[in-house]
Amino acid sequence: MKLVEPPSCHSSSAIVFVGKNRRGQWVVQEQNGLYGGLFVSRAQAAKYALFENGHHPETIVELAREIELDMGGATASPGDAPVRRVA
Repeated sequence: MKLVEPPSCHSSSAIVFVGKNRRGQWVVQEQNGLYGGLFVSRAQAAKYALFENGHHPETIVELAREIELDMGGATASPGDAPVRRVA
């Protein structure tokens, strides 16, 4: 049996940005910095974004401008669920 980690996003209304950084890597970044990552291909970035946002393609925005992965906005309070950083 293959174990699969559940998505870290609990709200389908969160916007997820997908685009390339200045080095040509694909970046996924949730609007509040709750999750994100760097990817070699657009397909892998899109797959990750869909998995993390609970399969809501309407909340994924592909950017024409450069985007850099910034996990600085993801802070956890003592009562919050742990923040998973993927970079």
